[in-house]
Amino acid sequence: MSGSSAAPQAVSSDTGVPGKPTVNAGGVDDDVPQPIPNLELQQLHFVLTSPRTPGAKGREVSEALLKGIETDEMAPYLSALLAAGVILPSGAKDLHAQLHAKNEESLKAIDDALVRLEESEGDMEVNAVRRQRAAYLARIGDKTRALEAHKLAIEKAAGLGSKLDLVLTQIRIGLFHGDASITIESIAKAKELVEEGGDWDRRNRLKVYEGLHLLSTRQFKQGGELFLDALSTFTATELLSYKDFVTLTVIANVLTLGRRDIKKKIIDSPEVLQVIDEIEHLRSFSSSLYNCDYAAFFKALAEVEQTHLLPSRVLSPHARYYVREMRLVAYSSVLQSYSTITLPNMAAAFGVTPEFLDADLARFIASGRLPAVIDRVAGVVESKKAGGTSMLYSRVIKEGDLVLSATQRLSRDLGLA
Repeated sequence: MSGSSAAPQAVSSDTGVPGKPTVNAGGVDDDVPQPIPNLELQQLHFVLTSPRTPGAKGREVSEALLKGIETDEMAPYLSALLAAGVILPSGAKDLHAQLHAKNEESLKAIDDALVRLEESEGDMEVNAVRRQRAAYLARIGDKTRALEAHKLAIEKAAGLGSKLDLVLTQIRIGLFHGDASITIESIAKAKELVEEGGDWDRRNRLKVYEGLHLLSTRQFKQGGELFLDALSTFTATELLSYKDFVTLTVIANVLTLGRRDIKKKIIDSPEVLQVIDEIEHLRSFSSSLYNCDYAAFFKALAEVEQTHLLPSRVLSPHARYYVREMRLVAYSSVLQSYSTITLPNMAAAFGVTPEFLDADLARFIASGRLPAVIDRVAGVVESKKAGGTSMLYSRVIKEGDLVLSATQRLSRDLGLA
């Protein structure tokens, strides 16, 4: 997913640290959050370490990653990459030494300013510098110290808006470092603050933050719903670009929405139409499913997998699951329309061989995901009502076996106790 890097550098007139970076949880301006930490760098790291990335592309990505690290003075992050053996351009170790010196100098200046302000100024000025220190630590990728600094800044913050901005930065820290516990805990805290009276903009930003986390944990329905809610009011560019947001919105909701809602909320959405033609394969992916052009849909699904799923840090772990579930959606749509259909005709509709279709359908049928049977002698697929007696009976037997097994395990455990 693409994003922008904005490492704010400004003269601090209120901290008495001329020439030092003035950063806070919201960047240069509390009302304009910045990408701190910059999730685009973790996406570049993911692409760089992927075995699917060719050598020439890898060199380009590694240079972009190192440039972003230098821009944001990320010595702790660079140290972690070097320790993990990530292949970076020559000079990375020398850059690490330079950035480490910059980090120490900047943090010392901020700490000295904090001491002076605690002696001569009020809580407002002191808290402003605490936020600057917390944001700087987040920006350079020092996870442990950044979380400690944010916890202190939240405790000392006076306004609800300031607290929410700090907690949103904690969510970004969790997402950046892949720390689910921090992300979940911070989302819960942000929800509490929003219920206390968070403003409209921060409420909408939180939907995007939570939606991104849900998609990263394979909760496409819940995450997709939050993205749809925020589609017309999206402002969370500190987290991901609008094009990436629309891409994730379409991918998540094509899987979980019914045909009528795909038309209304995706295909005809003005917000989606604004950028969909700038995003490869996305229009053909959604429209071919809606139009029941299954051969085109299967082709678009394969292209979406290669272009948007596998290269994405968020979606790559779920690529196989997603493609499998989308095939099931398409198969179900066809079988709902016919009581019987020949394997050759159905295979032709999907642009695959009868042998592939036979094997693929068999897996879904055997797992109880598809209400149908295959007559290999006659070469037909017979559809069954999803709510029919035979399906209900099979479900009762299957779930009954699971309950019985769990009861037996519990009885054994209690007996041992």
